[in-house]
Amino acid sequence: MSATASRSALLVAGVLLALNAAAAPGTTSLTVYSSAQPGGIPAEWYRPLPGLGSPMANQLPGFALVRLERELHVPRGRGTIQFADVAALIDPTTVQFLSLTDPEGTKVLEQNFQFDLVSQEKLLSRYIDRNVSVEQQSGDGVKRIEGTLVSSNDGLVIRGADGQIHALREWSNVSFGELPGGLITRPTLEWDIASGRGGLQDARVSYQTGGITWWADYNLIFSEGADANSGFVDVGAWVSLLNQSGARYQDAKLKLIAGDVNRAQPPPRVLRAKVYEMAVADAAAAPGFEEKAFFEYHLYTLGRPATIPNNSTKQIELFDAASRVPAKKQLVYDGAAGMQFYGGLVQEPEYGPGGNTKVDVFLKFRNDKASGMGMPLPAGRIRVSQQDTADGSLEFIGEDTIRHTPKDEDVRVKLGTAFDVVGERRQTDFSMDTKGRVMEEAFEIKVRNHKDQAVEVVVRENLYRWNEWRLVQQSQPHEKKDAQTIEFPVRVAADGETVVTYRVRYNW
Repeated sequence: MSATASRSALLVAGVLLALNAAAAPGTTSLTVYSSAQPGGIPAEWYRPLPGLGSPMANQLPGFALVRLERELHVPRGRGTIQFADVAALIDPTTVQFLSLTDPEGTKVLEQNFQFDLVSQEKLLSRYIDRNVSVEQQSGDGVKRIEGTLVSSNDGLVIRGADGQIHALREWSNVSFGELPGGLITRPTLEWDIASGRGGLQDARVSYQTGGITWWADYNLIFSEGADANSGFVDVGAWVSLLNQSGARYQDAKLKLIAGDVNRAQPPPRVLRAKVYEMAVADAAAAPGFEEKAFFEYHLYTLGRPATIPNNSTKQIELFDAASRVPAKKQLVYDGAAGMQFYGGLVQEPEYGPGGNTKVDVFLKFRNDKASGMGMPLPAGRIRVSQQDTADGSLEFIGEDTIRHTPKDEDVRVKLGTAFDVVGERRQTDFSMDTKGRVMEEAFEIKVRNHKDQAVEVVVRENLYRWNEWRLVQQSQPHEKKDAQTIEFPVRVAADGETVVTYRVRYNW
């Protein structure tokens, strides 16, 4: 088929869609659930990038509960109602219809979900042995061919009124007399209803749909404090809504559910890829989200209507920005990073790495009212910037993700690795008495600070050889974090070095 023919087909479909696009005004409510991993939505899913494909909408890790209140004309006695104001990715098994005007006297007998949408291919197949009018470019003009459509495979075959057969490879336009029965322009719900009253009734339609999700984005600005180990953060929080459900939600009452809601997984649907547009919420001084506990989850309700266009990403402020939240910079040296106790005795003397020199940098602050926060934080991505005092610009210094974080808990963000603080770990002794079932191992850990300020560093050690152990020698006091992890908080002077030594004894 030619490109001109494709454009013509799309034009026909667009006109048909426009004829049925209008929906009766009413109330729309939207509750969005998300199972997205923090930071797990790639950027190309919600903004167009040249040369990159779009994801399938049914891959989005989330769903929504849609509630529509509309005025519908209900036939008296037994009759049919068609309702096209639904999402393309509706789960038809979740649909509920309720007459608010006459709930006792209006009953649904049968329910159908029709999704045989009109397309050029379907129109052509339905018009076999019916009359069509085809336009074809001929020099500088247009040639019109009218007749009976005999075939639409590998081009068009038309039999004219004089019996002449026309085989067309290319054409510029096809005109059809009418839309064949059974084809619709939008996914449509159809109810077989029995009503003793009939007439105009207020009705509520609710259903679940896929192709929609949400997540939280946090933007932090860090400013240093009196020393190299503390400072402050300004915290801004935004909700990002990604809608590919195939429906626009106009002036909807918006709610978000934060928490891990279990849901039986439906069979996969096959859908076409989408093209995306960006939509950023107006930052007007209107009511924002109100949070409350809801069952074992948290519910965030927006205090103003929100319009969620189809194929769009919308951002709405989650809560007012918090300023100068006390924060602590934490340096952690884990010389045996990645080593864990896996349940079996490890007797090889050389077991365990010692070449890691990187010191990780974390930022930690308290999510409580005393710090200027205190709202349960949904899972999301945290991006941290710091101002360059030379020109006032904000420079990106790292990002991390957080899980759902209740109030009065710490938020810990990993930013990267330190440039001027390095570590060194080496095994200094190893002995084993198999008869006595005793094994000892000794380590020396050095942390060097090349800054002109003293820093505080946590030296973390994982005791990965066996589950029964005790320290028989240590140069500094340690803190036991769990069954296999200990930490030595140390202070390293400016341009100085601190050495930690310890000996651990395993018995089995």
